[in-house]
Amino acid sequence: MPEDQGRPDTFPRLLLANAGRFRDRPAIREKDLGIWQTWTWGEAAAQIRTLACGLAALGFKRGDSLAIIGDNRPRLYWAMTAAQALGGVPVPLYQDAVAAEMVFVFQNAEIGYAIVEDQEQVDKLLEILPQCPQLKHICFDEPRGLRHYAQPELMSFERLQALGREFDGRHPQYFDGEVAQGAAADPATILYTSGTTGHPKGVILTHQAMIATGRAYAEFEKLGPDEEMLAYLPMAWVGQNLFSYTQSMVAGFCVSCPESGDTVMADMREIGPTYFFAPPRVYEGLLTTVMIRIEDASAVKRKMFHYCMGVARRVGASILDGKAVGPADRLRYWLGDLLVYGPLRNVLGMSRIRIAYTAGEAIGPDLFVFYRSIGVNLKQLYGQTETTVYVCVQPDGGVKPDTVGPPLPGVELRIEESGEILVRTPGLFREYYKNPEATAETKTSDSWFHTGDAGYIDADGHLKIIDRAKDVGKLADGTLFAPKYIENKLKFFPHIKEAVAFGHQRDYCAAFINIDVTAVGDWAERHNLAYSGFADLAGKDPVFGLIKECVEKVNRDLAHDPKLANSQIRRFLILHKELDADDGELTRTRKVRRRFIADKYQVLIDALYSGQQRCKIETEVTFEDGRKGTVKADLRIQDASVHQRLATAA
Repeated sequence: MPEDQGRPDTFPRLLLANAGRFRDRPAIREKDLGIWQTWTWGEAAAQIRTLACGLAALGFKRGDSLAIIGDNRPRLYWAMTAAQALGGVPVPLYQDAVAAEMVFVFQNAEIGYAIVEDQEQVDKLLEILPQCPQLKHICFDEPRGLRHYAQPELMSFERLQALGREFDGRHPQYFDGEVAQGAAADPATILYTSGTTGHPKGVILTHQAMIATGRAYAEFEKLGPDEEMLAYLPMAWVGQNLFSYTQSMVAGFCVSCPESGDTVMADMREIGPTYFFAPPRVYEGLLTTVMIRIEDASAVKRKMFHYCMGVARRVGASILDGKAVGPADRLRYWLGDLLVYGPLRNVLGMSRIRIAYTAGEAIGPDLFVFYRSIGVNLKQLYGQTETTVYVCVQPDGGVKPDTVGPPLPGVELRIEESGEILVRTPGLFREYYKNPEATAETKTSDSWFHTGDAGYIDADGHLKIIDRAKDVGKLADGTLFAPKYIENKLKFFPHIKEAVAFGHQRDYCAAFINIDVTAVGDWAERHNLAYSGFADLAGKDPVFGLIKECVEKVNRDLAHDPKLANSQIRRFLILHKELDADDGELTRTRKVRRRFIADKYQVLIDALYSGQQRCKIETEVTFEDGRKGTVKADLRIQDASVHQRLATAA
């Protein structure tokens, strides 16, 4: 980890330094009504000063918490820095969380101030006000729909800025004085974990940990002020905080906020980011979109695509890494780039990408190789919220599809006898907010952090993640059972959106499958298969045939792995509903809540292992407006073919 002595050591001081160095360079953009609006570093610094003074006028002071809720918007990013400038702590929340999920965070962090995007978020906070009486001030960015709201807690962003200008005029030294009081060891943010097994935990990250991590990545990848990045992931996620907020501050590059979640791909093509970060589910979704378009193309185009992709899978990654490739294959790849890979990268908005990262959970090797084979420099990194995502990253020229790379500078790794990975990193969190017991369970007195992941160091010094330590198990015959590994292989297929594998202490592996309604719906349309909705489509016999092909392809792959050959999927069912965060089945970062699902769908698991061919179930669901309802279904259980172990020779 490089020394940071003499450099700005808090985000507000970084802001002021950038306003001096890069005053007229773009700092942040937002697409509004189809037009990109841009603010320079000098303009952003002025906006943040006014906003901080407005908060001070309302009584916000050092140590107070500010909730920030909404999509990526410049004003919400400015609110984070404004709170930090006053010695306060920004607490971003997931914008798609329902009101009830926000209560604990507001109560736990004793949040008295909130800056939110729009009417949807205002309505949630007004709903929880009786349970959170300490919340006195709610400022909104978008006034649409709020004209007749008369609650005394509400205030428009424009009104807050007007208060700030008045306050700054009366106290011209206040802002600079508060910034000067800040220290590197102060909390920079509190990010709440997804709470897969109970209440979420508030992870306190300091300015020092976040800025040191941002600088280390910037120096590792040679990031500078000319980079372009699209900020589209939830602001409450540590990855968005590090790769958009922190690294933009550290390197001085511009961050662009898309118009909406529906326009991300179009906005990516317009911006042409050079630096990109996404969890595997985003790459899976992009690939699904591509494969749907390919299947809709003419027979000639489909044949050309599949031929070129065969060439890419054979030599694309080697060409990207600068390795020797024969002249014939290099020519084929060049033609493929002209006809397929180049246009494909353009459709994905990845034509200018220099570095692309994926993290958050394991990515399937097939999916990973696909992107690298078409010329996208996709690399895996590894870390947690508690480590500011600073543990391992794959270096250029040393990328392997089944590892997350060697430890970064300043990071120490230790593998326990149980297989659990422990890390010591400069990006380590300070503590869990108001939760010393949880802090003591995961962070030792000498700053080793228990990751909860199982893995090992390979012969090249790369870390290989097997699965969550608590999820790795064994079948009844002693075969290793790594559910995430199997699920990722299933999710490589565009028709499968989510999968949950079972098998620990069982005789064989079985799985729940969630179809991707867009991909399967497109397939059904091309095969003249009528359906009335998700449950109807998921229960169609031809759809079972389609998914069975995917499962059996995964089984053929598993048959080549001597450690996992016996964990091939013998039975599966297709769920009648999508797994949903509102129903508690996924976290807000779209991770499967495995134990919750096992409890909720125990009757289906029992059916998978009892030889039944069908199983009836009644499931509670949550609608978009918060109402509860039930869905009844009679689910079919399908057997799948398994293969003899193919990798027995040594």
